[in-house]
Amino acid sequence: MGLAITQVDAFADKPFSGNPAAVCILEAPREDGWMQLVAREMNLSETAFLVKRDGGYDLRWFTPAVEVDLCGHATLASAHVLWEQERLSANEGARFHTRSGLLTAKKSGAWIEMDFPASAFRPDETLVLEEMESALGTKVKSVWRTRFDCLAEVENEAAVRELRADITKIRALKTRGVIVTSSAAGKNYDYVSRFFAPSAGVEEDPVTGSAHCCLGPYWKERLGRDNLVGYQASARGGFVRTRCEADRVILSGQAITVLRGELL
Repeated sequence: MGLAITQVDAFADKPFSGNPAAVCILEAPREDGWMQLVAREMNLSETAFLVKRDGGYDLRWFTPAVEVDLCGHATLASAHVLWEQERLSANEGARFHTRSGLLTAKKSGAWIEMDFPASAFRPDETLVLEEMESALGTKVKSVWRTRFDCLAEVENEAAVRELRADITKIRALKTRGVIVTSSAAGKNYDYVSRFFAPSAGVEEDPVTGSAHCCLGPYWKERLGRDNLVGYQASARGGFVRTRCEADRVILSGQAITVLRGELL
């Protein structure tokens, strides 16, 4: 009998939007190399592997190229699968033991709330502004360094949506990824972003939960208010709600299963 694997569109309220992640629940830990091969076979931005343990589940995330330390959309997808398969009751929270510590998730109506570590940001004194502008092909107002990535604020939402990133130049910046952001032009959301991570095997990620660990605090500081809604303006697109609590960020999104299969 094969090993069940589920594909979930995370940060999505309808199929074929948001960010797809594969979720594989294992009976026992497997070799790193095997998990990396499965992630490469799935060819999604992330494949999540879970193993049940006392106090929740061990959770690891792999892109087609590397293992990563933190992933929001595949955590959202994992919690969704645990409830959908009734491995957790509807009123029971999910607990994940990860490289980034304990992450938790709970249902909130049609949404799932996840408790993640906030990612501090500081001015990036190592990166020349012109290098970022050349990589993104647009004018950049400021560049910041986060735990994993570079954050570039550009002039407006149109600049975020219309930029054509030079993936080769982004790969040369020596960072996991580049978050591009601006305040929103309309009233349906507060800020807009895109995320590029070619060094991790993902040229443009559709919706990036871990990037919002920085974006939530960043836009809270600039807008002077909390409980924000971010829109990641990739081709698939998706909404992420953020709420800051001390050194944590509550990320909220929706998820829908689109495919179930077996690894033979």
